Amino acid sequence: MKPRILVVDDEASIRDTLRMILEYEGYEVLQAATGEDGVRMIEREAPDVVFLDIKMPGMDGLEVLQKVRHLTDTTPIIVISGHVEHGGASSSEAAQAIKLGARDFIEKPPTQDRILVTVRNAVDTSRLRSENRSFKRDIEKRYQIVGDSPTLLAVRDAIHKAAPTNATVLIWGESGVGKELVARAIHRESLRRDGPFVQVNCAAIPDELIESELFGHEKGSFTGATDRQIGKFEQADKGTIFLDEVGDMSLKTQAKVLRVLQEQEIERLGSNRVIKVDVRVIAATNKNLEEAIDKGTFREDLFYRLNVVPIHVPPLRERREDIPSLVRHFADLLARENNFRRKTFSAQAMEKLKQRHWRGNIRELRNAIERLLIMTTGDAIDARDVPDEGAGRAEATVPGAVPAAGALPVSAPEPAWATAATLQEFKSASERAYLVSKLRENGWNISKTAEVIDTPRSNLYKKLEQYQISEERDGR
Repeated sequence: MKPRILVVDDEASIRDTLRMILEYEGYEVLQAATGEDGVRMIEREAPDVVFLDIKMPGMDGLEVLQKVRHLTDTTPIIVISGHVEHGGASSSEAAQAIKLGARDFIEKPPTQDRILVTVRNAVDTSRLRSENRSFKRDIEKRYQIVGDSPTLLAVRDAIHKAAPTNATVLIWGESGVGKELVARAIHRESLRRDGPFVQVNCAAIPDELIESELFGHEKGSFTGATDRQIGKFEQADKGTIFLDEVGDMSLKTQAKVLRVLQEQEIERLGSNRVIKVDVRVIAATNKNLEEAIDKGTFREDLFYRLNVVPIHVPPLRERREDIPSLVRHFADLLARENNFRRKTFSAQAMEKLKQRHWRGNIRELRNAIERLLIMTTGDAIDARDVPDEGAGRAEATVPGAVPAAGALPVSAPEPAWATAATLQEFKSASERAYLVSKLRENGWNISKTAEVIDTPRSNLYKKLEQYQISEERDGR
């Protein structure tokens, strides 16, 4: 589609000159002879670029700028005017035009090269701004909090109250309930919205690396530190850091995080230089931190520093009335992201989805909707398309579960579950075999495997450590 250029000028000769130059270069040109017509066309036609004369009878260019000031961020406006001695704009008027949002200023008569360079730059800027707005809308849609249940409205209210402050927030709730969405919403509504939002999954980073990740390190500070690394707290300066699964941090790391909260300063590993940071901390956990304090695995002083504004995110079973809205939201989002055909859900299918237990909460619901969009051939999804509760988890179809009699060849070596002496050993061996099978299927991609089996990545890391699973040992 050709970029559209609007020329607003009371001089027909200027309008015609610009039209010929721009149309020859492939632009579509619109014209307005008065400021009033210019305002109407800017609002109605949404041109990609506007050339606007300052000196016009009736509504002049400055008045036009004031009228469309709310649009100047999306529509580049280039002011054109003659020399002052020939009735053109004064330097103060030119400065005022720029202050009101004009992108550039060109004197009459404009040269062809000047016009074309200015238009190309303005069109590129307009396109980038449009793409940026579209990207931001997609991001906001992806991280949108969906639902109007009373329990979720309480969460929204807490977000609105906490967001404008610098208070530390502790978000708690089961895995998969959407704690990250709450953290992002707080940042988005805060005074730090233009600053960075830096997320750290504390459970996914090994203990020996987490300090380096959070605080950074200097070159040569430890084996393998070949370059300086800026830590997450420094990256989040003037913004927000989100410490997900904060309950999984070691006591040593907790002490350093406490210092950041108290002093707003850090030291990179291998350096004695103190670096001041301006960071708001939002933490999240699916653990009971008060129980962890009693067990000695979480610092009480850090808990009280984090728990200034606690926000509980309810599980999906406590907000079933939100499921239809979530289903429609995910169906729309996934269709756009994956170029799926848009599908509708019947009332019976929606009711069946509402009655499910959803142990994995919203994460599990999202995965189920994606499977339905992929596997259902028609344009409408009915109750018969929705698997019954527990379908797909049957032991007979799970790698590592007990096979039917005669399923193994006589010569096959006995798997670990077959030689298990106790029920617990059998469960552990079966779970290990299942995890290894899924990891192999997904090329040992931890994030993808966690998504496929409907478990938090942090939980999968714990299982890998518990069963001593590794690609080196089990990758065949």
